[in-house]
Amino acid sequence: MRMLGLLMAAAAVSSLATGSMQLHSTDFAPGGVIPRTLAAVECGGGNRTPALSWTGVPNGVRSFALVMHDPDAPVPGGFYHWIVYNLPAKARMLATDPGLPWSELGEASTGRQGYFGPCPPPKSKHHYVFTLYALDIERIVTRSPLTAAQLQQRIEGHVIARAALSGTASSP
Repeated sequence: MRMLGLLMAAAAVSSLATGSMQLHSTDFAPGGVIPRTLAAVECGGGNRTPALSWTGVPNGVRSFALVMHDPDAPVPGGFYHWIVYNLPAKARMLATDPGLPWSELGEASTGRQGYFGPCPPPKSKHHYVFTLYALDIERIVTRSPLTAAQLQQRIEGHVIARAALSGTASSP
């Protein structure tokens, strides 16, 4: 009987980890083309962040983290364009260029804090994946901006749900 209880508890935790949380953008459709205004200045864009919103947030969330990753980038592990953490539990959206405090911005693969828009190499099309993590911790305490790898280590074991949204961008 104890084993059945443990299996049922594991199934409940597993369903929380996948959850029904969804991530949306008014700037592009899932799998669609990311507008040029969101691209990096170096690639002819305005380096504006997309407007994002999320639904289906499960109970128990104490904060959110967001990562934008280009798995197609020609560097080991891909390229991280945006790392955000310590978003409040009540948040359900990030407006375009939300003016986040530095304490909520991690270090992108550029080596700088903040957003760096899509900028694929010439004659290529890349996928950009935005992943939102619902966390059971209120705050990630850090003395310096976290990289994507450091953020992943800090949130391990604290992810209640996740949602992803991807889009594509091509070089001009």
